[in-house]
Amino acid sequence: MECDVAVLGGGPAGYTAAIRAAQLGAHVVCVEREPALGGTCVRVGCIPTKAWVQTAHALHAAREIDPKLGVVAREPSLDFAQANEWKNGVVKQMTGGVASLFKANGVTWAQGNGRFSDAQTIAVEGAESVTFASAIVATGSYPMRPPIPGLDSPRCVDSTGLLAQTEVPRRLVVLGGGIIGCEFASIFQRFGTEVTIVEMLDRLIPQEDGDATKELQKAFGERGIALHLAKQCTQVDDTGSALVVHFGEGETVECDLMLVSVGRAPLVDGIGLEQIGVTFDQRAGVQTDDNRRTSVPHIYAAGDVAGYWQLAHTGFREGEVAAENATGHDAAIGEPAVPRPIYTDPEIAGVGLTEEEARQQHGENVAVGRFPWVANARAVMSGEAVGWVKTISEKTYGELLGVVIVGPHATDLIEAAVVALDAESTIETVADGMAAHPTFGEGLKIAGQVALDRAVDLPPRRR
Repeated sequence: MECDVAVLGGGPAGYTAAIRAAQLGAHVVCVEREPALGGTCVRVGCIPTKAWVQTAHALHAAREIDPKLGVVAREPSLDFAQANEWKNGVVKQMTGGVASLFKANGVTWAQGNGRFSDAQTIAVEGAESVTFASAIVATGSYPMRPPIPGLDSPRCVDSTGLLAQTEVPRRLVVLGGGIIGCEFASIFQRFGTEVTIVEMLDRLIPQEDGDATKELQKAFGERGIALHLAKQCTQVDDTGSALVVHFGEGETVECDLMLVSVGRAPLVDGIGLEQIGVTFDQRAGVQTDDNRRTSVPHIYAAGDVAGYWQLAHTGFREGEVAAENATGHDAAIGEPAVPRPIYTDPEIAGVGLTEEEARQQHGENVAVGRFPWVANARAVMSGEAVGWVKTISEKTYGELLGVVIVGPHATDLIEAAVVALDAESTIETVADGMAAHPTFGEGLKIAGQVALDRAVDLPPRRR
């Protein structure tokens, strides 16, 4: 089978690259080994996880509904079988949507395990080989498993294994307090599970803004999620009916299931990169330039395998850039404002620099504005007033450096900040813009006003 562009991998970066290349007039073949398109994100990652998030939100809303609103609800119960049916239905609809887009754009899907046999050919297991003029590597990533004794127990699962559960565990230990671990901890606590997090560093989600992670740790503590920070897991014993997890200095906790979520590594092994001379690293992935071009000029790479960011939305953009260059156009990834959504409860979202990063780069020449949701009319009337909006800017020119949001709808609200950063907005632009009233959207504007010491919705800050 001959084509102009071959794409190895059908996840966010891969299917976007395939469709974009087809839009530009190329004959495209996408090689994907799984029985459905969409990659980890759509099949066993962000989409099914966030479907469970909605179930968890609904449970919480039903339990916590304020009778002051005039609504009296009975104690809700979780129908986990129905929640799984809903989750699986969402996944089926999304994967089917990708397949429909392939058909609409004339992209050929070659199903099977693909491997480069030479610099112009991908051999497909059980199917015809694909020869190409250009290729895009988009094989994604896989969950890592540290060398801890006992972690090979079938009761120790990764995110894919956890999503496949048909019963809610009574006790869950989460190894790793990163984004994936915290999201699942939040979900299962709402499902009624006794949750414990063991994290070797001294805070949850250490790459995020410190104030935001403190807010999350406080909320998790109030919800009864046990946090063991700065503690390393040393051994796991399977008793036949449960697990005994050893950590720290002789501490233990029992559980029925353990989620291992200590990070993901680029999927570079077994796809023939060595044979065609593409430079890569086991941890950093395939090396590319700003055009997503690898060390072999007609081979490109995008998404998790290329080691920039491990996010579906960055994979989308990288896939577009790779496709445009693979079809003879000129595009670069540049330095886009990348949103960091975290679907815990409370939600967290950030874009640009954290406050710590801004102070490292700009010293004391940093202005921070923070607006609490408790002072926002829409948040108060919704009964969702936990959290705040924080703007981070530099003082000389007022350049907006970053925004962090904790609380209701944070993952949706952050888009306004993404646009502001990409447009190189100043804090004055943010503060002077009109925000509809009463809305959560006012939070960003008023946080900007706080940074400029002219907020009318809050008392003056103490000097």
